[in-house]
Amino acid sequence: MIKEVLGSFIANLKTAKNYPFILVIATTDVSLIPGITVAGASPELTHFTPAADAEFLVLGKCKVINTVPITPDGIPTPALVTRASLSFTKVTKLVVNAGSKILPKIPFIDIGGKPGGDIRKYSLDLETTERIIENSTLLGEELSNTYDLLVIGESIPAGTTTAMAVLQGLGYNAIDKVSSASPTNPKELKRKVVLDALKNLPSNTLGKIAKLADPMLISVAGISLGFKGKILLAGGTQMTAAAAIIKEFNKEKLKDIAIGTTKWIVKDKCSDIISLAKQVGVSLIYADLDFSISKHKGIRVYEEGYVKEGVGAGGASILAMINGANNEDIVRKVDDMYSELLISKN
Repeated sequence: MIKEVLGSFIANLKTAKNYPFILVIATTDVSLIPGITVAGASPELTHFTPAADAEFLVLGKCKVINTVPITPDGIPTPALVTRASLSFTKVTKLVVNAGSKILPKIPFIDIGGKPGGDIRKYSLDLETTERIIENSTLLGEELSNTYDLLVIGESIPAGTTTAMAVLQGLGYNAIDKVSSASPTNPKELKRKVVLDALKNLPSNTLGKIAKLADPMLISVAGISLGFKGKILLAGGTQMTAAAAIIKEFNKEKLKDIAIGTTKWIVKDKCSDIISLAKQVGVSLIYADLDFSISKHKGIRVYEEGYVKEGVGAGGASILAMINGANNEDIVRKVDDMYSELLISKN
């Protein structure tokens, strides 16, 4: 079941005639800070996660690493949920490289970005930031010729930390409100990194975005600004930061946008996506998934606060439901894909 929390957007999904699923990938050096993210088995491996997620989404297997990205606890990437959910649709899957350290070994659209640095110093230079916005906006404009809806997901380790920095830097109350792929959200570490990043902040909007934002957020905002139709930002608290950037350039555009996420993000007691979405003024919907019926422990632990969202899992689940799939269908497909992974691993 799809549930609306803020605004009314589901009707737009039901009437959309043609839409792709776009995965925007990037990395920053924030993910190298020990303990800040579990989007990879180790801090160093987090730079492989976006490329591997993109490969699994499109191919059903990874090339840049030998297995799918896992948390330090061995829980698989949410790309599994995304690929399983999209199997109920006929959408085209497109990968956009906004600035990933490791490039996927599949076809992708490159918008001329580069990996972000450590936001405590600087994420991106102004020239790169402007180029990402310009090229992403152009891509959004071109996609308008074919599609009436875009569904945009993301893969970027430590992305909730950069999202919190962006939101706080743009004037929102975001401290401790972003989520984590871990059931124990490292709030103190994130807060310290963000407060350090907010020191000596440029006064103009573009300068703030260059200093604090990751390439994914900037690219998602650019694509959305260029696109003429409706947009489902398939992600959790990170996408409120993308919406905040969009709002800085075109406040009216938010009426065409909703964030589509999972139950685990909306119900998460360690974050507050509803507050963030309300502050920014963007609609919010979610897929009411229940993975407790899965036959695999690595999937059932979603109900315990692990992973929660990523690679557009919530938005992809929403698309599956729009196309007639129910929770049992999605879980069965996720289980089948997970079983195949376990067999191939052994």
